[in-house]
Amino acid sequence: MREPMDIHQRLIRLKSNLERVNRAWTHDDYDQLMGFFVDIFPQLIGGQRCSIFIADRDSEEVWLKFGTNLTEKQIKAPRTGSIVGKSISTGRVIIQNNLDTQEGYHSVTDRKTEFVTRDLICVPIKSLFDDTYIGAVEVLNKISGESFSQTDAKLLQRAVKYLSLAIESNSVSERISTISQQVEEDIEKSGEDLFGSNRVIAESDGMRKVIQITQQVGALPVNIFISGESGTGKEVIARMAHHMGDKRGRPFVAVNCSSIPEQLMESEFFGHEKGAFTGAMNSRQGRFEEAEGGTLFLDEIADMPASIQPKFLRILQEMEGARLGGNRVRKYNFRLISATSRDLRGEVEKGKFREDLFFRLFAVDIDIPPLRERRDDILPLALMFLRRTNEKFEKRVAGFSLETLQLFESYYWPGNVRQLQHEVERLVALTPNNETISPESCSQKLLPSMSKTNEPTFDTLSLPTQRKNLEIQLIKKALKRARGNKIKAAQMLEITRQSLHNKIRQYQLEMA
Repeated sequence: MREPMDIHQRLIRLKSNLERVNRAWTHDDYDQLMGFFVDIFPQLIGGQRCSIFIADRDSEEVWLKFGTNLTEKQIKAPRTGSIVGKSISTGRVIIQNNLDTQEGYHSVTDRKTEFVTRDLICVPIKSLFDDTYIGAVEVLNKISGESFSQTDAKLLQRAVKYLSLAIESNSVSERISTISQQVEEDIEKSGEDLFGSNRVIAESDGMRKVIQITQQVGALPVNIFISGESGTGKEVIARMAHHMGDKRGRPFVAVNCSSIPEQLMESEFFGHEKGAFTGAMNSRQGRFEEAEGGTLFLDEIADMPASIQPKFLRILQEMEGARLGGNRVRKYNFRLISATSRDLRGEVEKGKFREDLFFRLFAVDIDIPPLRERRDDILPLALMFLRRTNEKFEKRVAGFSLETLQLFESYYWPGNVRQLQHEVERLVALTPNNETISPESCSQKLLPSMSKTNEPTFDTLSLPTQRKNLEIQLIKKALKRARGNKIKAAQMLEITRQSLHNKIRQYQLEMA
């Protein structure tokens, strides 16, 4: 079972890396750079205008995509019968004079643009990867009235090499985007094969540890206790553990203990016979029976009323019981997975939860870190939710802007993964098709750290103070995750044990 999970995680990691590379080179960057070339090439050799043509690798078509005062997004140019087509086909620089007295593709374009082409120089753009030519640059009309020269040709050829780099980089970016979409489909498939619709993103070290433990104990007939803040994905991990073992095809019964009124709790779990109480018109199975042969998942078990806890303890000890109003003793056969967003050990210490039941609940405990402590998971989670929401809403939102992703990665996410999912759904609903999600569309609660000038706001600009505050926060977080083990905390912080001791003394954190 471990090998498919490894493949799934490697696909997610590849997807994340592809997205990070692709974000370093956007279409806006490409358009701006091409606009720079359009402006600078005429200045280099004293021309009036510039046109950049791109050849389609999969066909014989040539397109005028960038040019001085070009209003159309792209104009198709003939591969044969035009100067640019000849330059691309032969790989030669072409200098042509007295074109205002000749008919050709240039005269057709002139009529569209109300411009008169007298002379031009056309330099082919050679691919960086092979001997093919991927386009051409034309500069029109020497301002001095003279003809373009071989000196102009050599200077323009040198500059066009940098243009080739930009074009090839954009081509690679588009290819990465295509591969990224294919990898996303493979991730979806591998995730569905493993856990149905319950995908688990584990880019961060914390979640990888969670997955590792779940894999190790999922196939074993042991009870599991899952702790973590609300919205971290406790039920997803529970379902993953269920699918790991031989109970894959058996029932998975999920019950939220906080949503059941105390007076109905016993009937909910044990079931009842017809006439057991007023309103019991029919017999009904309890949750213990429904989970036969499978998994009973109790979410927010810390909210289980004290009145039901002794009965629940007996069930776990004897694995048998009877419906309300009935005498027949029924044998139960299920694996228990329980979860809570509260400190259950603390509830035991307060006397609100039975200690003997607490120790009966699990043989293995799994602690899911909050999203703010697993920031490497934010990008792949957002991409997964974007894909799902596009399908759900039947939309085609293009993706996230770099600024939006940076905002996601810096936000605290008190609602964890569930909050991120709802935010992505909201953004997809508000963003038109084929457009990129921008920070301006994000919920206001995501923006408190940004001022109107998009600059972070601080109580003080003192670097020493900010560094001290950050170190204190990180040390406390590491000690908490390491459960007070200073050796492990030092490893998380990537400092020596002695350095950690020194900082604890320096900041008076001995109580941490």
